[in-house]
Amino acid sequence: MSDLLKKPFGNRGKVHQITPESAGWRYVGFSLYKLKAGDTAAEATGDNEVILVMVEGKAKITGADQNWGVLGERMNVFEKTPPHCLYLPNGTEWEATAETDCVVAVCIAPGKSGHKARRIGPDGITLTERGKGTNTRHINNIAMENEDYCDSLLVTEVFTPAGHWSSYPSHRHDEDDYPRITYLEETYYHRLNPASGFGIQRVYTDDSQLDETMAVSDGDVVCVPRGHHPCGAPYGFEMYYLNVMAGPKRKWRFVAAPEVEWIMERDA
Repeated sequence: MSDLLKKPFGNRGKVHQITPESAGWRYVGFSLYKLKAGDTAAEATGDNEVILVMVEGKAKITGADQNWGVLGERMNVFEKTPPHCLYLPNGTEWEATAETDCVVAVCIAPGKSGHKARRIGPDGITLTERGKGTNTRHINNIAMENEDYCDSLLVTEVFTPAGHWSSYPSHRHDEDDYPRITYLEETYYHRLNPASGFGIQRVYTDDSQLDETMAVSDGDVVCVPRGHHPCGAPYGFEMYYLNVMAGPKRKWRFVAAPEVEWIMERDA
């Protein structure tokens, strides 16, 4: 199995934990909790900022010395409704107690004490269409660069219809040469509908020194340290993924793979 593909290590409690040390990079961390009603998860942010994303279900959350009440609304991620999220700066703590069975994603990157704790969504998050033909997908932007909510984090949700491609045309963001391109590490948390299905993700560099093609199952995480990273959803299976990106600059600038530049230019 590819080192880039991370399978959940449990069915309850914390089921994913990716740190910069375990991923072999510098900026992005990602954890995931699957909680039953009444279960509790709690962490300190330390030197990092965090966005909690209520992927599914409802939880009562306290954080940064505030009671945020019950967050969450959609019970199945493929409802595609805007998520309830919470931003927490570095140097704070949070606790989530599940009101229903729920899935809580913890998106992590270095904090610089530049932003205050705040709710993100569902207000202000609108499902938007991107792409053409079988490259069409739908986006819930949680905290991309237009939303000045964070010091480092860039976070978004993507829904890819069955038989379509996503994160395509193939592109990379692995050099610190703004404004041409920015260096951003990235994780993909994948879900499939039906859950018995699979998706495809390829991670490759122009020189093929990195070239991995992975079958992703419901609940898997793929780490993208560098290179291009397109996804495919087979006919019959809808794909969701939650992206977490971070790097030295909170800007998303990318370069297309040479073989698909003409597609990007044609569809612009």
